[in-house]
Amino acid sequence: MASGDFCSPGEGMEILQQVCSKQLPPCNLSKEDLLQNPYFSKLLLNLSQHVDESGLSLTLAKEQAQAWKEVRLHKTTWLRSEILHRVIQELLVDYYVKMQDTNVTSEDKKFHETLEQRLLVTELMRLLGPSQEREIPPLLGMEKADLLELMPLSEDFVWMRARLQQEVEEQLKKKCFTLLCYYDPNSDADSETVKAAKVWKLAEVLVGEQQQCQDAKSQQKEQMLLLEKKSATYSQVLLRCLTLLQRLLQEHRLKTQSELDRINAQYLEVKCSAMILKLRMEELKILSDTYTVEKVEVHRLIRDRLEGAIHLQEQDMEKSRQVLNSYEVLGEEFDRLVKEYTVLKQATENKRVSLCCPGWSVVA
Repeated sequence: MASGDFCSPGEGMEILQQVCSKQLPPCNLSKEDLLQNPYFSKLLLNLSQHVDESGLSLTLAKEQAQAWKEVRLHKTTWLRSEILHRVIQELLVDYYVKMQDTNVTSEDKKFHETLEQRLLVTELMRLLGPSQEREIPPLLGMEKADLLELMPLSEDFVWMRARLQQEVEEQLKKKCFTLLCYYDPNSDADSETVKAAKVWKLAEVLVGEQQQCQDAKSQQKEQMLLLEKKSATYSQVLLRCLTLLQRLLQEHRLKTQSELDRINAQYLEVKCSAMILKLRMEELKILSDTYTVEKVEVHRLIRDRLEGAIHLQEQDMEKSRQVLNSYEVLGEEFDRLVKEYTVLKQATENKRVSLCCPGWSVVA
């Protein structure tokens, strides 16, 4: 785009959205913002021609790429030496563990002792550092010449180095097979030839999977930016909808509220009547299911018998009431006769007891 031209609204918005999602921080610009600020849109588009996808300038991005290339080169070199150093240390550790459990041959003993001696002297020489331009005195007053005297014999060193290559290769092969079995447990049953072929391709497979993960992360980042943009747009649309709903409520609710209340009242009344009829129908259904024709007939017979028994009891009660009424006519004379009868009955009972049990009368 020329520096003196303005982008059209449709094309400018599409290009600006791509720039914001890939090269610039999210601006969340809407179509209205783009139309109202054409100079700002032009500034963002011109700025995108001088920065990369990470936001750095093209010069800094080139320098950063070169710096990362050198860092990866130094890192690879350091990893090689570090792996070799750790493998040698593991060889020594395995040797001392094996020496505690089983007897070792003199050849193995000579190899590992020569290796350990060479390794220790080399590490000490590295700790001493270069002898030139040294401002502080050396550690313990030692020089590299003193350490060279501790080096193993040259013949032993040459023999140890020749065997060390085989030992390191064997150790690295075990580690590669272990890594392969961890990545693909089904490879544990394969032969060494098949395992070696799979290990040869394992690096490419891991690089491919790593690239897939990076691509997935990039897509996720783009999706997150798109989600943030859509969320902002959704919020704006939601606010506009709420504003419209509020206006509709304020303008139309009062007009139709009375009619709506009347219709609701009628609906509730009809619904209540229907509910009452439904309850009555359920009650009649329960009664019809509970009491059959045979049960009703039996209940009727029971009721007739109970009513007859009640009628007889009422007749007996009426007769007793008439007898009591005839006794009540006597008044106080009836009470005196009752007392005399009670005394005579008690005396008779006492005489009967005394005749049956003479000893009881004495006690009495």
